[in-house]
Amino acid sequence: MTVRLYDSRTSGLVDLIPLVDGEVGIYVCGPTVQSSPHIGHLRSALVYDQWRRWLTYRGYRVTLVRNVTDIDDKILAGAAGTSEQWWALAYRYELEFTAGYTRLGILPPTYEPRATASIPQMQQLIAQLIDRGHAYAADDGSADVYFDVASWPAYGELTNQRPGDLPASADAPPEGEDARGKRDARDFALWKGHKPEEPESASFPSPWGGGRPGWHIECSAMSARYLGTRFDIHGGGLDLRFPHHENELAQSAAAGHGFANHWVHNGLVNVNGQKMSKSLGNSIFASEFLDQARPLVVRYYLGAAHYRSTIDYHDGALIEAEAALERIEVFLDRVERRLADTRFAGTGVEIVPEEFAEAMDDDLAVPQALAVLHERVRAGNAALDAEDLGGAAAIQAEVLAMTEVLGINPMAVEWQTAANEPAAAALATLVEKLLEDRDTARRAKDFVSADRIRDELAATGIQIEDTPTGSHWSLD
Repeated sequence: MTVRLYDSRTSGLVDLIPLVDGEVGIYVCGPTVQSSPHIGHLRSALVYDQWRRWLTYRGYRVTLVRNVTDIDDKILAGAAGTSEQWWALAYRYELEFTAGYTRLGILPPTYEPRATASIPQMQQLIAQLIDRGHAYAADDGSADVYFDVASWPAYGELTNQRPGDLPASADAPPEGEDARGKRDARDFALWKGHKPEEPESASFPSPWGGGRPGWHIECSAMSARYLGTRFDIHGGGLDLRFPHHENELAQSAAAGHGFANHWVHNGLVNVNGQKMSKSLGNSIFASEFLDQARPLVVRYYLGAAHYRSTIDYHDGALIEAEAALERIEVFLDRVERRLADTRFAGTGVEIVPEEFAEAMDDDLAVPQALAVLHERVRAGNAALDAEDLGGAAAIQAEVLAMTEVLGINPMAVEWQTAANEPAAAALATLVEKLLEDRDTARRAKDFVSADRIRDELAATGIQIEDTPTGSHWSLD
């Protein structure tokens, strides 16, 4: 058993050989919580959930770290001019991300550090870079600190670019504005000195003056804090390769860290052939997307393509995913009913077929793995038609094992609960209406009608509790 992955740094498939036998450490760049999550954020988190589930199935103890960038230029800009504090805005959006991940069945990371909780570690790393001659504090009194790109000849190795051909840093000011002490346009900020227009609460003390960390230094410091200075896999969206991941690699390596053994990047999500963007007005937010179909269907859709490919969302895509998933659900429901009360019930061993395992070991080839899954579903239905209950039971176990690994087992408790959400909402609406009718009857002193409503609800297993704050109901 050898798991192979596509390493973006070497541009080729490599064997995954963990630094510690039986363990895999993964760092994933999580969201910058500046606005509501879109479907691209869901897809990225889902990719690494799939990696984690498969590596766990293969017997590895996986430590997955996914950070939250909770301080950033855009977060401060979003709160500016409003009554909401920047940290409150960040937390509000963080909750939206968490809600989307949860609805999609994405397992919580082992650790989910916020950038603002690792400021000392970032400052320590910056100090190391200054001591090694790879960073400098601006001499203009701004308290800015920059990474000196020219001091690191290997800069550009992740994206196969030569230093002389690289574009100016994203930190470069618009033409005509003060560069605030930057020596080279390619240099990027490690520490951003406090600006007069920024809130004092966004300024942290440092040896160079009050300010806050640059985006790139955050991930280098947090990955080292939770996984060590060398770990197995660094993941993130393809759009993060440059400059974010390139800068992470440069500053960590310049500090003497081994950093990530392998780099894994997931593809993006387009909408009707176009990249999602605010200017085009085609962004699809996670909450809206998850309301278009069952969350299980959304998970199937976003996870069905190979993780490195671009997904092109179009009208009808979720209908296709629903139909594919329904074939699995129908078989599992059919085989469970047919095997009930027979000697074959529960006799299958929940191990994935060899062809499925081979596909997943080959750089997480989910499309090929799904082909095996659907082939087994067809074979299982054929076994039931032929009254081969032993064969059907064996296939049932294989299907359950495969869907569990992919996180799309429709028989799992979390999806059963999610499937019942519309029914629960409908029940709540009906009961609340009956309670309103009961309160109206009580105010009119029509106690016969009020008692009849209470008794009818009790007969269906719904208990009513009258309190000073009103009537409340619960299922008995």
